[in-house]
Amino acid sequence: MHLPFTLRKRFVFSFLIILIVAGCTRITSTDLGSGLIPPIDGVITKDTLLDVITDNFDDPDTARVYRSDMHVLGAITNDPLFGKTKAAMYFEMQPDSYPFYIPGTKDSVVVDSAVLILHYDGVYGDSTQPLRINVSEIDPTTPIDLTRNYPANYPDLYPIRTLGPLAAPVTVDIRRLGDSVKNRFEKTTNQLRIRLNNDVARRFMKVYDSSNVYKSDSLLRTVFAGFAVTADAVSPANALLRINLVDTSTKLALYYNSSSTGATQRDTSVRYFRCHSSSGSVNYVTRNRSGSEVANHLTTTSKPDSLVYLQTGPGTYVRVRIPGLKTLSNRIIHRAELIAEQVPDDANSMLETQLLPPRFLLLSVFDSANNYKRNVPNDFIVGSSGANISSFGGGLLYKTVPGYDRLGTYVFDLSRYVQGIVTRQDTLQTLRLTAPVNDSLHYHNPYPANTGTGSLYYLTPSSIGNTIGYGRIRLGGGTHSHFRMRLRIIYSRI
Repeated sequence: MHLPFTLRKRFVFSFLIILIVAGCTRITSTDLGSGLIPPIDGVITKDTLLDVITDNFDDPDTARVYRSDMHVLGAITNDPLFGKTKAAMYFEMQPDSYPFYIPGTKDSVVVDSAVLILHYDGVYGDSTQPLRINVSEIDPTTPIDLTRNYPANYPDLYPIRTLGPLAAPVTVDIRRLGDSVKNRFEKTTNQLRIRLNNDVARRFMKVYDSSNVYKSDSLLRTVFAGFAVTADAVSPANALLRINLVDTSTKLALYYNSSSTGATQRDTSVRYFRCHSSSGSVNYVTRNRSGSEVANHLTTTSKPDSLVYLQTGPGTYVRVRIPGLKTLSNRIIHRAELIAEQVPDDANSMLETQLLPPRFLLLSVFDSANNYKRNVPNDFIVGSSGANISSFGGGLLYKTVPGYDRLGTYVFDLSRYVQGIVTRQDTLQTLRLTAPVNDSLHYHNPYPANTGTGSLYYLTPSSIGNTIGYGRIRLGGGTHSHFRMRLRIIYSRI
């Protein structure tokens, strides 16, 4: 049987429409968490979105960097969203043991060179632009205090003064730092090598010896208090280098030759100083947000904002309030998730590929009465294997939306917290979103064992934190027109 021509046209047209509709997908506000609605027979499951109120603040908490943490070195001079950053390193290096000496008589020692070697572990920012590095000597009148944890963002609190330069300024091509190093003494990669001035090499190998300052670490500090390594904060520098002080390839190499055996044939040898457990280190990272976009959004009062800004410590924080939870009726909460999405910076799209988001955000409760952070009740849980970050959330995710292939997104599971509010009338908390480095929480066990003052739980860069200075992101706030922060609740009526 043959269909009339007009009917055939209608049939083909209808078939094409079905194909197009079936093939089209789009990401909506309910896509995150889809698949989580439990297949419960006879239960009608619904979802709703609650508005949140967001505010931006400069984070006054001190950011601290310990000797075993990654340090950063460099300068960011072009970040329209967050402003400028400078990162400088101060550290001690010591021989493996005391008294220390260069083999051979002092007169027989011939100085070759002294090289400061730093282990490079990656870059944050623009690796195509060079960095100009300077090495100076720490003034022995302001040595590193081994009993003090220096706040990275308050260099004026414990200033470390320097003496003259120990080397000529070095212009570093960041792209070449991963190249192989092959010589008699080294077969490795990822080294930043800075040759020190000849008079510095002579001082370490001809002036200092085991009869004077090389008797002990305390005597050495009286004449040489350590190295100060800084970067010139001039455009177009726009990168922070990650430096590992405790890696075995970080060292001061002293190259020399001597007739230590009494033989006539002499050969070049090397002795090393390293950053040992008794060596002090300080990493100062300072921000200058003047003239940047974030400076227009930081506040000291309640000011609901459509854009919120998070920068890894020393950074910023966002206050998050969800007033709609107070009037939410009792129901079964299957899933409640706070969703925060990046607002793309179309005017500086190249920078977005270089100045990446933090790898981890922390959502906590701020206890204003005691001025400290607490874990989100019943959802952030610490067990024998540590915190349940994989289920609670906070790790950086990327999603694709029309026009954008990689949109930074963070999702937090607040299901038990919300259930406690709607069922037991638990306290509605003020939440705080941060990008921590080394941080701590006052931890409370889940209901019903959530009494008392709690215990301190520490977050570190190696577990659930960030490298200092690494990461910044602009997120949609609670009133943003397209990428708004929101609480999505999947529930069933009781």
